[in-house]
Amino acid sequence: MTLEHPAEQGGSGRLSRFAKLAELASNFTSSPLFSFLCVLLVAAFLAVHFAGLDESWQHLVGDAMGAVALLLLALLKNSERRAEHAIQLKLDAIAAALLEQQEGRTGQAHKDLRAAIGIEDRR
Repeated sequence: MTLEHPAEQGGSGRLSRFAKLAELASNFTSSPLFSFLCVLLVAAFLAVHFAGLDESWQHLVGDAMGAVALLLLALLKNSERRAEHAIQLKLDAIAAALLEQQEGRTGQAHKDLRAAIGIEDRR
C-alpha cells in the first residue's frame, strides 16, 4: 500500500493495475448500462418499501445502494486526483515554455510541453 498521489504511482508513464481497473470502472459507471442498473436498484428499493416486505429486505437493498454510492465516491476521487495532477503538469509546462520563449531561447521546457500533451491518458 502506498500513500503516493495516484498520478505519481508507476512512474514509468504506464498505468498501474489499479489505475487500469479504476479507469475501466470509471468508464462502466459513466455508461447507460450502469445508469439503468442504478434505476433498477432504486426501483427495487421502492418496490420493497411499498410492498411492505420484511425490514431485512429493505436493509439489504438500502445497504446495496450505500455500497454503490461509496464505490462511486472512491472512483470519483481517484479520477479527480489524476486529472488534477495532469492539469498541473500541463500548466507548469506551458508556463516554463512561455518563459523560455519570452527570454528568446528554447530548451527543456519545450520538450516538457510536448511531453505533457495527452498526459492524462498515460497516467
